[in-house]
Amino acid sequence: QLQLKETGGGVVQAGGSMRLSCVASGRFFKDYGVGWFRRAPGKEREFVASIRWDGSETMYGDSVKGRFTASRDNANNMAYLQMDSLGFDDTAEYLCAAGPFYSRDHSLYQFWGQGTQVTVSS
Repeated sequence: QLQLKETGGGVVQAGGSMRLSCVASGRFFKDYGVGWFRRAPGKEREFVASIRWDGSETMYGDSVKGRFTASRDNANNMAYLQMDSLGFDDTAEYLCAAGPFYSRDHSLYQFWGQGTQVTVSS
């Protein structure tokens, strides 16, 4: 049983950076992989990044590879998504999720946060 909440969203200028946090409430956060997904209006949910339960491996969607970095701090029940070189196409609602894997497939995640909006401005 986990409860997740994303924080850190807001408005950022194109080319800038932003760090999202995923705060987990639950005993077994360290047992779960964490995934990040995003959805823009009228578009399908898109895989952004994921990180293995111990932080030893990460995966990234093609559109963000080289710009975004996933990390986690299990001692504090936190996961992070560092976003650099942001562009207009990164504008979306961002969600974190936890599950037994760190898959690109959203259906394999069991717990979800409510999302935080990221808007990239001119």
